[in-house]
Amino acid sequence: MTIESTRTERAVPAPRQSAPHRISAYLSTHPRTRLALLLSAPLFWLGIVYIVALVLLLVTAFWTVDSFTGEIVTDWTFDNIVTVITGTLYQTVTLRTVGVALLVTLIDVALALPIAFFMAKVASPRVQRLLVIAVLMPLWASYLVKAYAWRSVLSQDGILEWVLAPFGLHTPGYGITATVITLAYLWLPYVILPIYAGLERVPDSLLEASADLGGKTWRTIGSVVLPLTFPAIIAGTIFSFSLSLGDYITVNIVGGANQMLGNLVYTNVGAANNLPLAAAIALIPIVIIFGYLALVRRTGALNNL
Repeated sequence: MTIESTRTERAVPAPRQSAPHRISAYLSTHPRTRLALLLSAPLFWLGIVYIVALVLLLVTAFWTVDSFTGEIVTDWTFDNIVTVITGTLYQTVTLRTVGVALLVTLIDVALALPIAFFMAKVASPRVQRLLVIAVLMPLWASYLVKAYAWRSVLSQDGILEWVLAPFGLHTPGYGITATVITLAYLWLPYVILPIYAGLERVPDSLLEASADLGGKTWRTIGSVVLPLTFPAIIAGTIFSFSLSLGDYITVNIVGGANQMLGNLVYTNVGAANNLPLAAAIALIPIVIIFGYLALVRRTGALNNL
């Protein structure tokens, strides 16, 4: 009898899987379940904090404030909406706010395009990394610090007055010009980064092909670069336009007596203690932003955010 015939064969039991292993194996074969679990927490937070807050804001706009007690009366009325739409003050402030937001956006795009193009297509990889850090560095500083820094620069005794005085010029001081300058500075990084990301996706071979076909620099930029980066440019304008539209702190710091929609909301929430009217005023920038997003949705700009 051989050794093989006398050997007793024993079945080796399969290793027991722990609960984490079973869950991991299940999720690896069910990608939709894995995606749903991944997005459930942020979507829940977004739904509670953002969407519910907007709904409550919309509801508050249809309430009133008792003129005697100052308490909110939950009687449904369109008085606040009618006041905001027909009031001359609110129409003027709305036009001023939209004008400031558009001007800030145009300035930021004009400044961001050459900076982003140099970063993406001209600078070496080392310089490119340094420039990205330089663009991000202002975001590390506090919003209030940057706004008050511009207040100091634009004051009658500031450094800008000292630089311009020998040429017979003067600082613009505080007002609408100071507001535009400060907001353009604050939101410029938010415009540079999407445009830079869009330019990085433009193949260098297209620029070389345009040069081989005799295309000059401006012709290449206008016919090749801008059409391909247009969605990224629009994505940058969404940031600058929407952030400028709802800003009120900068106006309080450097805007002098000029008011924007954010200031009216702040005034009615604080000093006037009229939350329903403040909610009705806040609906104006919300409607404008949703209209702008609906307008640019077909450009593919939202895919570049």
